[in-house]
Amino acid sequence: QVQLVESGGGLVQAGGSLRLSCTASGFTFTFTTMGWYRQGPGKQRELVASITRDYTTYYVDSVKGRFTISRDNAKNTVHLQMDSLKPEDTGLYYCNTRTASYAWGQGTQVTVSS
Repeated sequence: QVQLVESGGGLVQAGGSLRLSCTASGFTFTFTTMGWYRQGPGKQRELVASITRDYTTYYVDSVKGRFTISRDNAKNTVHLQMDSLKPEDTGLYYCNTRTASYAWGQGTQVTVSS
């Protein structure tokens, strides 16, 4: 049974930082490209960053230079370090494979106040 458990969200002022974590189980994490997604208020869910098995990363333009995705294959965990946060980064953040292969977890809420 696949499980994706996100944590680390919270309320932060603009310019602040948060570090999100996602622990995965039930599939071969090491060989899987993982992604972080977010869904802002009234918006569709979007991919914000991904990381391949070989640690090649992708970022949507709006977060380049501010967010850093990383993974720890020994712990089946993927992280998202978010710096210089902006109010428009507010949303529910989820992890999943790059192709969103599995059921979504509960997500972790990020709220950035201006």
